[in-house]
Amino acid sequence: MTLINTSGRPFDAVLCDLDNVIRFYDLTRLTRLEQLAGLAEGTTTRVAYAPETDLPLLLGKIGKEQWVETIVRGLVGEVSEPQARELGTALAEAPFRADDVVVTMLRRIREHMPLVLVTNATLELESDLASLGLSDLAHHVVSSARVGVAKPDRQIFEIAAERAETAVERCLFVDDRLENIEAAVALGMTGVHYREPEDLRKVLALALAD
Repeated sequence: MTLINTSGRPFDAVLCDLDNVIRFYDLTRLTRLEQLAGLAEGTTTRVAYAPETDLPLLLGKIGKEQWVETIVRGLVGEVSEPQARELGTALAEAPFRADDVVVTMLRRIREHMPLVLVTNATLELESDLASLGLSDLAHHVVSSARVGVAKPDRQIFEIAAERAETAVERCLFVDDRLENIEAAVALGMTGVHYREPEDLRKVLALALAD
């Protein structure tokens, strides 16, 4: 990864994904239910996150209850309807937590430049952030369910840069999914593929260095 370094800091705003960077889900119960149902681990998420099932949720066209019903229809045939509903509900209601190490780093960078969360999320995002104590983490939140467009569509990155009041080529974008990073980089942003906190620590240190 090569950072653009025109003058001073290598970037002027940080755009950051939420899930699998800041927020992590505990799917222990779902995995146990899949085992009891004789399903391979990950079967439910495969059905749930297929574009035809997941995208309406992420664009705010349906809520979680309707999403669960779609998951049930996708699983019936492999398991009974009651089992499918239990699996879908376990995924939709899976507990989640925030990574305190990442949150601490982002709160620090927020003191120096605009921080925008850019996330494919549901209409429940605001309440989810509140439950995590993260309503004030970012200066702005760009949620796919609110703006009606989802990553990796270039428009959601353009919206985020506009909210940050920063040129796209001066934005750092952090995400765990390569297709999203590639889309941001194609617009001129600097991309960071997140796998662990150290990935973020290294790049943010460049912005905070004297």
